[in-house]
Amino acid sequence: MVEPLYEVLARSAVVSLSAALIASVIGISLGTVLALSRLPGRRLLTTLVNTGMAVPAVVVGLVVAFLLWRSGPLGDLELIYTARGMVIAQTLIALPLITGFTMASLQLLPPEMPAQLRALGANRAQLVVRLWIEARLPLLAAAAAGFGRAVSEVGAATIVGGNIHGHTQVMTTAVVEYVGRGEFGVAMFYGAILLGLALVINGLLVSVQKRGQTWART
Repeated sequence: MVEPLYEVLARSAVVSLSAALIASVIGISLGTVLALSRLPGRRLLTTLVNTGMAVPAVVVGLVVAFLLWRSGPLGDLELIYTARGMVIAQTLIALPLITGFTMASLQLLPPEMPAQLRALGANRAQLVVRLWIEARLPLLAAAAAGFGRAVSEVGAATIVGGNIHGHTQVMTTAVVEYVGRGEFGVAMFYGAILLGLALVINGLLVSVQKRGQTWART
């Protein structure tokens, strides 16, 4: 059975956007803590984040599948071969990238800025929000990069989701399936749609960056 393209595309968008949103909330928060605090173990956490950025996605998928497998530690949740399980895998794939970008973006701000904000009476929450505003464009780029890595991933999606038609098939796994069946024209068509999606995301990011630069000059 061939699943309609719009269903596969919609599932890809929902899974990857959900993963990118969750990873952004966690990653920006964690990256902020690592950039601004001097907590014990900060260096170890930073090393883990940097290592996570280089870990192959298929390895992440393998670990998630082990945890979610019916005989695994989280097997009772019945998340293996589901879209929710794929969201978990893609979240873990995008999380180190967003965390690392956030940490680097905040560390590139003028080092005297936190002290100046405190001198003006800003509390901890106000200080963090102000720093986020100052680094809003790099943070937006971090979120977009996280989504890009999630939506383009195929190994973890196959292992955790199983590429089940009507349930867990997404654009990348559909491309691999059509190539395996020798239907290269259809695979190229799906690949072109993925490329177009990436171009749209980058176009929106560039537009927001230009508006932000214009706003900063006024």
